[in-house]
Amino acid sequence: MFTSDRQFRERLEPGLRRVMVVDGNPHAAALIVDIIKGLGGRDVRTAKSQDGGLALARDLEPTLIFLERHGPDLNGEMLARAIRRSYYGCRRAPIIMVSAEAAASGIRGARDAGVHEFLRKPFTSADVVRRIENVVTRPRDWVEAVSYVGPDRRRFNSGEYPGEAKRKDDRPVAATSHEEIHDRAMRILAAALDQFDLDTTQALRAIREQAQILKAMALKTSDTTLASAVGALEVTLAASPANRATLTPTITQLMMLKPAPAPLRPTPLRPTPPTEDQIKRLRQG
Repeated sequence: MFTSDRQFRERLEPGLRRVMVVDGNPHAAALIVDIIKGLGGRDVRTAKSQDGGLALARDLEPTLIFLERHGPDLNGEMLARAIRRSYYGCRRAPIIMVSAEAAASGIRGARDAGVHEFLRKPFTSADVVRRIENVVTRPRDWVEAVSYVGPDRRRFNSGEYPGEAKRKDDRPVAATSHEEIHDRAMRILAAALDQFDLDTTQALRAIREQAQILKAMALKTSDTTLASAVGALEVTLAASPANRATLTPTITQLMMLKPAPAPLRPTPLRPTPPTEDQIKRLRQG
């Protein structure tokens, strides 16, 4: 019923342009490939190992990725982290982790590796389609930090695990607010400075990402003070080489600022109903 719905297939098309399936078991990979092709996917390629998957991700730049969690010469979590921290064009592509195990530790490991969805084996075609629909039609905020790179973990699908240890943050939550975006950016900036010498490349990438987020926020709220502070940070980042000593003063100044209130949506004006006297005058006129 999924493949015959033209509108449904059109909604999924952007995510099915180039699909990569990494699984050491060719039969398991073939099941996913057949389902994707049934949905209209044309360029669907497979790899069996971690190294092969990383090379295929670089060459194919997939719009959707399926990773088996464990297999011969394959650690799906390590591969997911490598893709997220790479400079590949697909580093932000949705990743669906596939596993025969659905213990809480495995689901947390997948979530913390930066994957979007978890798919338990054995699965049905409806299970696969539902995961694809989630990642294609319900995009999630991107988090570019030092210790974590990937989609917002609060919206991770851990529905496969119904146990009491399931985190509250794994359940559906409201859209990220203006203040939450600001606070998260500040926390990431602070962590990037603290961990700068441990992973300089990712720390710089995290700082640049937060600068872009805060710049967009400053424009949206007409916050000239925030815009000026972000501009100073961008100038420092452009200097060669940007290091912890040069970045600390500008980031510290930025973190001292409070977010401006989010812009209020204009309330639509409603016409005032005429009074009885006005109605009488209109009738007499």
